[in-house]
Amino acid sequence: MTGPRETVRSGYSYLTTDPDLEKSIGFREVDPDRDLGRLHAWLNSDHVLPYWEQDDPLLQVRETINERAQNEDQTLYIGYLDHTPMSYWESYWAARDRIGDYYDADPADQGIHLLIGPREYLGEGYGAPLVRAMVDFQFQHPETERIVTEPDIRNERAIRVFEKCGFEAAHEVDLPDKTGLLMFCDRDRFEEGGT
Repeated sequence: MTGPRETVRSGYSYLTTDPDLEKSIGFREVDPDRDLGRLHAWLNSDHVLPYWEQDDPLLQVRETINERAQNEDQTLYIGYLDHTPMSYWESYWAARDRIGDYYDADPADQGIHLLIGPREYLGEGYGAPLVRAMVDFQFQHPETERIVTEPDIRNERAIRVFEKCGFEAAHEVDLPDKTGLLMFCDRDRFEEGGT
């Protein structure tokens, strides 16, 4: 893998080593100024566009990221593999998100949105370890007992990754910008090893 390595160990909100990959996985909060270029490039990638549909010009991406970063109901992260930035994550309080209208949401439920940025990380088996790391990070909040996600129904790869991490499909949901598959991961199931 090629890509810029960053010395951000002290800036991680969460850092672990995946025993199967034998690589570190870390998440640090997005800095809209520092991360704008990479997020613009990632959002405009051919493998991301069908699901995120945010092929906006740089200034629009700046506004979108700034708006999301200021939303107290979610936290944005850059995900790292061996200290190389390669993914974008949105961790949010599901009951205060639009998805909370589609099920009986508990106030402590958390949700996940994510994308893998550089194409060379696709199909390499990184998806499940990354999702497991984020879910473990979210379950560090003691009141959270359930994580929710709603991948695009067409995104079979993402659905399989979530299933490997202990998520179970509930039902399809018609959202304003997509048809999603509502999926849940309970703390007990996750801690028992998921699948």
